[in-house]
Amino acid sequence: MRELDLNIHLRRREVEGVKMQKFKESALVVFSGGQDSTTCLIWALKKFENISAITFNYKQRHIIEIECAKNIIDLLSSRKNIQIAWLKDNTQINHTIVDMSFLSNILQTAMIQDLEIEYDDETNLPTTFVPGRNILFLTIAAAYAYQKRIKHIIAGVCQTDYSGYPDCRDATIKSLQATLKLGLEYDIIIHTPLMWKNKAETIKMMQKLGGLELYKYTHTCYKGERPACGECPACELRLKGFKEGGLIDPLKYKNH
Repeated sequence: MRELDLNIHLRRREVEGVKMQKFKESALVVFSGGQDSTTCLIWALKKFENISAITFNYKQRHIIEIECAKNIIDLLSSRKNIQIAWLKDNTQINHTIVDMSFLSNILQTAMIQDLEIEYDDETNLPTTFVPGRNILFLTIAAAYAYQKRIKHIIAGVCQTDYSGYPDCRDATIKSLQATLKLGLEYDIIIHTPLMWKNKAETIKMMQKLGGLELYKYTHTCYKGERPACGECPACELRLKGFKEGGLIDPLKYKNH
């Protein structure tokens, strides 16, 4: 359905007496504990009054990122080792972890199984692609947001450095937002502040927000290694971003 058609449909429902839900200015961040989602979390804390975070456990090889997510939220709440001038002393982030381990039973991907990280000749996508992952995550996040009366969802997807993943594209997110508006019948908004930024630009954005030191506590490595391997596609992209941005990555690597 086109955006115009969607707006007409929603106005018609209001005329019939079914009004769109009105929500306070709270936001839900899809938060993995990685570099991009941590940037989005800080962006959301700056922009919105009340923040919640939702993390998904799908038995990913880099499951250590969930511990990183919990640690980062604890650091932000306690202000321990965090020097973000504008961050409130009483910052509270409601953090929910959702079990989606069933995905490991139905999908064969290097992000879950111990498979070689390479490009698939048939799909021309990396073997780290998890089919439908972001669509599932955002749908569940939207259901959670509906229950909590949260209007805004923030996701760290990016079309500039997206490795070809089709569920990271701007068109996919806009289409999903339209579907969720219809299916839940309220005006949910999916924000993608990194959509058109490359890694260097994302890092510069985090620097301006004052949260660059938090990158030390994030996880990027697809292999789930700490110190990070520095060789997988995710590590290489992250290191490239810091190099292009003229900054030093505070994360520890094995061979860097």
